[in-house]
Amino acid sequence: MAANTDNYSTDVLIIGAGAAGLLAARELARAGRRVCLVEAQDRIGGRVHTLGGPGFTQAIEAGAEFMHGEVPLTRALLAEAGIVWEEADGESYLVQGGQLQAQANYFALLPPLLEKLYALAHDMPLADFLTREFPGPEHAALRTFATQFAEGYDAADAQRVSAWAMRDEWAAGGAQGSLRPVGGYGPLLHGLAAQAQAAGALLHLAAPVREIRWQPGQAEAVTEAGATYRAQQVLCTVPLGVWPRGPGQAGHLGFVPEVAAHRAAAAQLGFGSVIKIVLEFRTPFWLERLPELEFLLSDAAVPTWWSQWPAATPQLTGWLAGPAAQRLAEAPDETVLHLALASLASLLAVSPEALQAQLCASYVRNWGREPHVYGAYSYATVGAGAAQATLATPVAGTLFFAGEGAYSGPFAGTVEAALVSGQDAARALLAQPVPTAAREVRAA
Repeated sequence: MAANTDNYSTDVLIIGAGAAGLLAARELARAGRRVCLVEAQDRIGGRVHTLGGPGFTQAIEAGAEFMHGEVPLTRALLAEAGIVWEEADGESYLVQGGQLQAQANYFALLPPLLEKLYALAHDMPLADFLTREFPGPEHAALRTFATQFAEGYDAADAQRVSAWAMRDEWAAGGAQGSLRPVGGYGPLLHGLAAQAQAAGALLHLAAPVREIRWQPGQAEAVTEAGATYRAQQVLCTVPLGVWPRGPGQAGHLGFVPEVAAHRAAAAQLGFGSVIKIVLEFRTPFWLERLPELEFLLSDAAVPTWWSQWPAATPQLTGWLAGPAAQRLAEAPDETVLHLALASLASLLAVSPEALQAQLCASYVRNWGREPHVYGAYSYATVGAGAAQATLATPVAGTLFFAGEGAYSGPFAGTVEAALVSGQDAARALLAQPVPTAAREVRAA
């Protein structure tokens, strides 16, 4: 078989067409840089994936879905694109030990937690903090709440997640919002891709890069298919899950010479797994038992569920995150679906047979085994600020890095984090003068 002889030359090569890469591509192309965006998957979006599944009556979100907190850049880009968002104002329910509680206030235990967290002089993993500050059976409920929240909402490992980071998140209250873009995040990212291409950026899909060879002022990226991309600068936006992949593993991305400090920083940061299970039924039959259901939290095997409220779509989404999701990273989708249906039947007090009879469509997305991703989103470990700063630091004005894992700020682990990181990286690239060789090629 003949070798792949495709060769491409550009000013800036962007690796990864997720939120960070797409926004950076748009900004750089609009500023006059020649940009080529290469994506390992056969689609854009990264960990945002709005799709229409068989049997579903509307698009579903396989990845990011909500807007947590103020997220100013996300809101500005949505407004620019003419995309509106809505806030669900339905009811939250809690089921523990088979007991249903309406108007569940999941945050009632926060005051004693925050009091101790603000008195904590030195950061430590959340699990260690809970063991030290809230020992004994009298604090079992509080320890369970804090652990389940960190692992379920943040997809974090309580043995690694920063106690200070959880303090800041709980105090800010961003977790209590449930805004979502109408129609999903997909239209926003497809709009960014169209704008980048309209400004001259090239987009190549299904082109996983396996190695980046570089020296100050120039770089060469080689794909698994053997295509070669040459550029004066490279912006790498791959997820944190790619960084620890070894040379013999699928999805490995090599650097020659190695960027050891960046790889070590990525390893220090947390990257949690998530499994989403989206189910559509014939009718929203649960409303008889759970009027205006928005969120349902529980102690079931698949503990978290939400509806599309206020939309009347008879759809429920199951959420399994953190260590529990990681343990099922290699499980077949059929196994996960069976576990989800068994959990939901118990929570809704219906038989598995009755639930199955109502089911019209199902979809399982296991991000822990997603190629070229290997997880869902980052979380702050002890010392994460320094690691994030290292990961975001350019190398010799040639290698640049972005993505939600490289972001340090109040919106960690969100689409906002990826967008801000991509915007910041584009500005850093634009602050660098275009190398003389690139200007000469453009003039010719």
